[in-house]
Amino acid sequence: MKLKALTLASLMALTSPALAEVKIALDSKPDLALSGSYNWIAAFGKTLTDAGMDVREMPRGSVGNEAEKLDQISTGLLEVSLSDVRSVASIDPFMYGVRMPYIFDDMAHMDRAMEKGDVFAKLNKSLAAQDAKLVALVPLGPSSGIITTDKAVRSPADMADLRMRALDDAQIAMYQAWGSAGTVVPWGEVPAGLQTGVINGYLNSAFVPIMFGQTDFVKNFSDARVIIPLRAVLVSSMWYDGLSDAERATVDQGIDAGNAAVRNWLAEVSESSLVALEEAGVTVQRLTDEERAVFREKSAPVYRSGVLTDADADAWIALSNSTR
Repeated sequence: MKLKALTLASLMALTSPALAEVKIALDSKPDLALSGSYNWIAAFGKTLTDAGMDVREMPRGSVGNEAEKLDQISTGLLEVSLSDVRSVASIDPFMYGVRMPYIFDDMAHMDRAMEKGDVFAKLNKSLAAQDAKLVALVPLGPSSGIITTDKAVRSPADMADLRMRALDDAQIAMYQAWGSAGTVVPWGEVPAGLQTGVINGYLNSAFVPIMFGQTDFVKNFSDARVIIPLRAVLVSSMWYDGLSDAERATVDQGIDAGNAAVRNWLAEVSESSLVALEEAGVTVQRLTDEERAVFREKSAPVYRSGVLTDADADAWIALSNSTR
């Protein structure tokens, strides 16, 4: 009987959130210079570690693909994940609003809109059915520009003969609105696609060609500032709700610390990321506000392309306009 009681106590101790390992699935290399998401994780993890919690960073890809990460969050096998925004959108398509072109001017604008619309609370009502909770949206880097192998882009007309890599149907609709063409290509196939001419470019933050070693064949970056590239920080509700009040307060402090750290980093790298590209041999097109306005105006049809319902599109447009 004494042995059984000891065994039960040991099992309870091992499964206590206070003592259990907090596993964090990374989405990029642990690089504070180049990765916005890792700046978030570093500050978040330090807060937890300083409070005596055991944090373990899981390298990108080590716990599976996006769907597998979401499954593990839902079942409590994984505590924290830097996930694709589409993982949330697969449960509540309202999430696609953050990926509409020119919906936000910058992160401060996004923060105002998210707060005014109580967007996290809305999305978490949907995520609750999956035992998941969205706690932050983290910028990977400065707003996305147009990355190409050969042709410099300063206007939509410059893209008429380009085939661009698209993440999904929304980006295909955006390229079509600009007078170009898009095709969905998995990220792992992008380097080969660029080098063989299957695609001529893609949309992403300025650090990405450097981070993934593409500057030998990527030669142009247009600072069009189309979309803020974001990752969704998901936590397991089973884990989060099972924490003690003190542990949960520490996690909340870690979220705040991560948000502050990545915004400070973003302010520092908005220009230095462009300089880093130039130093790597990439030509940077610094567009004027007037040139960006042409892209913005031509992007309007994307909001009605079917990715969002008309009601959701109206809600996002109203939020954006009222907080700009």
